[in-house]
Amino acid sequence: MKLKEKIPVGILGATGMVGQRFVSLLENHPWFEIVCVAASSRSAGKTYEEAVHNRWTLSTPIPESVRRLRIVEVEKDREKIAGQIGMAFSAVAMDKAKVREIEISYASGGIPIISNNSAHRLTEDVPMLIPEVNPDHVALIDIQRKNRNWDKGLIAVKPNCSIQSYVPVLEALKSFGPEEMIVTTLQAISGGGKTFNTFPEIKDNVIPYIGGEEKKSEDEPLKIWGTVRNGRLEPAVKPRISSTCIRVPVTDGHMASVHVRFERKPSKEEIVEAIENFKNPIAELELPSSPEKFLHYFEEEDRPQTALDRDKGNGMTISAGRFREDNVMDWKFVALSHNTLRGAAGGGVLMAELLFKKEYIQIP
Repeated sequence: MKLKEKIPVGILGATGMVGQRFVSLLENHPWFEIVCVAASSRSAGKTYEEAVHNRWTLSTPIPESVRRLRIVEVEKDREKIAGQIGMAFSAVAMDKAKVREIEISYASGGIPIISNNSAHRLTEDVPMLIPEVNPDHVALIDIQRKNRNWDKGLIAVKPNCSIQSYVPVLEALKSFGPEEMIVTTLQAISGGGKTFNTFPEIKDNVIPYIGGEEKKSEDEPLKIWGTVRNGRLEPAVKPRISSTCIRVPVTDGHMASVHVRFERKPSKEEIVEAIENFKNPIAELELPSSPEKFLHYFEEEDRPQTALDRDKGNGMTISAGRFREDNVMDWKFVALSHNTLRGAAGGGVLMAELLFKKEYIQIP
C-alpha cells in the first residue's frame, strides 16, 4: 500500500531512548513522516542533533530528515504541535499523573496518541495492544470516543516490554488452557533507559529488583487476554501469574524463563505445531512493520540467545525454545524479544499501522 500523502507525525519525548528508536524506525516509513519532535523545556529551541549530542544511543546515524528539526516543548507548545500533526507517538519520561494529563490533552484536541508509557495501560477504555495477539481490542476506541466525546482523538498503548517475550507464546498455546504460570524475566538495561556508560553499577552484576515490573507482569497479560463485551473490557481471570523481574548486564533483549500448567497438558509435538503454525490475525493487512514470521521456534538446546536472536525479524519476531517437561508444572520454556523494538517503539509503530488500516487514524 503506497500513499499519495503521508500522515504527519510528532514524537513526544523524542530525545529519550525510546524516542530515538521512534525517530530511527520512522525514517523512510511508507505511511508516516516525522514533522515535529517535542521534548522538555531543557531541549526546546535546539535542533534535534544538538539536543541528542553525546546521547544518541543507536548504532545508525540520526536521520537527515530529523537532524535539523527544532525541538518544541511538549506541554507549552501543545496547540502549535497539534496544528502540524495527524498523530503522535508518546515516549515522554514524566510521572504517571503528568503523562495521563498530557496524553488526554492531545487526544481531546483531536490527536491520536500511540503511547509507550504505562500511565494508561490499565485505564478501562484504553486498548493495550500486541497487534498479533488482541487486534480485536481496537473496538475499545469506539467506546473510548463515546465515553469522552472525542471525534478523531484516541489513546492506545503498548504493554510492558517484558511480557511481550512470553505472552505471544502462550497465545499460540491458548487452546490448551494455560492455568498457572511462574515467570522470571531477565531484562536488558535499555529497558530502564540506560546504557553501560550511564549504568556502571550493572557491570559484572545482576540486580534482582525492577520497581513496579512484577505487578505489571502479572496484571497486564490479563487485560490483553480479556474480552470486549457490553461496552467494556472484561479482563481474563486465567492464567494466574507469579513473576520475578531481574535486571541483567545486557544492552537489548528481554528473556523470560516460564513454567506453566495447562488445563490439558499438550504433547511436545502439539506445542511445536501450535507455535510454528500460529495463524497471525493481522497477516492479511500487510503492515509495513510486521515481521515475516511472528513466532520462531528453536530446536537447539542453547537457543534463543539474546545477542544472536534479539534482532530476528528486524527485532519484531518473538523467539521461543528449550521446551521441556516440568516436575512441578507441566512445561517450561525460554522466550526472547527485543525490548526497544518489539517491546517499545517498533510495537508502537506496528500498532499505529494497524489503527491506520482500521481507519481509526486518518490523513488530516
